[in-house]
This record gives sequence, C-alpha cells and structure tokens, in this order.
Amino acid sequence: MAPLHKQIAVVILAAGLGTRMKSDRAKVLHEVLGRPMVSYVVDTALKVVGDNIILVVGYQAEKVQEVVAQSAQVRYAYQPEQLGTGHAVACALPAVPEGCRHVLILCGDVPLVTERTVQELISDHLKFQRDVTVLAMKVDDPSGYGRVLTGADGRVAGIVEEADATGEQKNIKVVNTGIYCVEIKFLSEALNKIKSDNAQGELYLTDIIAIGNTEEKNVGVMIAENGSEFHGINSMADLAVAEGLLLRR
Repeated sequence: MAPLHKQIAVVILAAGLGTRMKSDRAKVLHEVLGRPMVSYVVDTALKVVGDNIILVVGYQAEKVQEVVAQSAQVRYAYQPEQLGTGHAVACALPAVPEGCRHVLILCGDVPLVTERTVQELISDHLKFQRDVTVLAMKVDDPSGYGRVLTGADGRVAGIVEEADATGEQKNIKVVNTGIYCVEIKFLSEALNKIKSDNAQGELYLTDIIAIGNTEEKNVGVMIAENGSEFHGINSMADLAVAEGLLLRR
C-alpha cells in the first residue's frame, strides 16, 4: 500500500473574487500579516501530503498561480465560472494524482487551519473507514454557517445552508467548517448527482453528504476543538480579525 501522504490529495478552493472584500484583487491574494492568505493554506497542505495538492483557480488565475509558485510546487485546476463549491471540486478531480484514494478539501480563504487539525481529520476519516467525514465545530451563534444535520443514529444526514434552512434548523449549533475528507470514488460519483435547485442556484459540495446518507454510505463528523481555526475571510473586517487571531497564536 502507498504511504499515507501518497493516498491523500488536497484540493484547495481558491477561484473566487470575493465581492464583499470591495476590491478587484482575487480574494485569496489579500494578505494576512504580510502574506497572501492562500499561502498559509498551501503551507499546511504541503506539511501533510507533500506535493499532492490541486489548487482550483478562476478569477485572476495567473496572478494566484504566480504567487503560489514562489513557494510551492502544486497542480492547478481552472474553474472558468464560479458555479459553486461542488463545481469547483469537479474541476479539480481530473488533476488528482493516480493512486490517491481520498481527497481532503480545504478553503483558500480559511488560512488559520492547522496541520494538527488536518492530520486529525484524516486519521479520524481513515480510522472509521468513512466515505465522507465532515469537519464541524460547535458555536454559540451559528448565523451564516451551514448547519450539520444528524439522524437519530448519530450519522450525518446532510448539511443545510443558512439560506435554505428552516427556523428549527437555524437553531442547530453544530456547523460546517467547509473542510471534508472524502473517498475519491464516492466523491466522483456524488458530484455527478448534485443539482443547483437551491436559493443560490449553485452546485453545493455539501449536497454530497445527503447523497451519501441516502445511499447508506459511511458519513460521519469530527468536531474540531478550536473554532477560531475556521475563521473564514469574506470582508476586510474578517481579515483584521484573522490577523489578530494569528498574532495571538
């Protein structure tokens, strides 16, 4: 069997403009303490899987590639239109190296996630031989996050985005971080089944969870200890918070 880092590929989603940044610069190129935020995510991935990394680029693709190439050798996948996270991962799949059995999905605008947490997610996923493992966190105020839905048996039944959630679902405090570990064969099959019939009209990666549940796949969740690692950056205010968190670290 191939060594662990050869069995896992990391896909980093980094294609968006980020309209709330109020800037014409690609979101992932905005700097956190003097470094483009995407560089932190790439560094973390390098420590875990070596060069088995696929960066999904779209808006200002050449600039993003130029910045990342200064410090890392990664593969690139191009997402010509931003049609949702599911579409982004589908664009990346053809670039996954042969022999990889699982795909870890990270977000280029969540720069504080640590190597330790990523390793724990992979270990948890492999230990329980899951088809999908969702990395979640518990928060006092779940506003803005996708809620993790669980069945009576504790299995993950799905993830519902805030815009599509019912009043009752909005009270759920276990939320999605946007980070997953997925068995590649299931991922490939499930991505072909997701549909854009939601409030945003996008292909949500989160829909693979409900598909896995329907097909009685092994779908589980790992609750992360430190929620501050998943501080996503969508605005200049978020950027300032991330800098404060990183300084305290």
